[in-house]
Amino acid sequence: MPPDRPALSGYRMMWLYVMFDLPVGTPAERKAATKFRHFLLDQAFEMAQFSVYLRFAESKEAAETLIGRVGDALPRHGKVHIVSLTDKQYGNARIFTGRKRERSPKNPNQLALF
Repeated sequence: MPPDRPALSGYRMMWLYVMFDLPVGTPAERKAATKFRHFLLDQAFEMAQFSVYLRFAESKEAAETLIGRVGDALPRHGKVHIVSLTDKQYGNARIFTGRKRERSPKNPNQLALF
């Protein structure tokens, strides 16, 4: 690791949840909702549930940049919540599929390359 890079910390690494409820009653509203979902996927968010997208950010600054991008891409109508959690907080998440508990996702391995 280069000496000028700070050590990775579970208190600095972030997870972003983008949750939304967008109107889809008209073709224009459906198009806007689809455009927003595609924007999130293009920004490397993954779908955790319908209308809930999740992404890892390596720092609070990177998370703030992503939040700004999402803010710039908001549809005209509907409600969007963005929640940011530290990696330590996210580690306490409990995820279930049916009655079976899943393991919490790990940080992307790409960080090990730097």
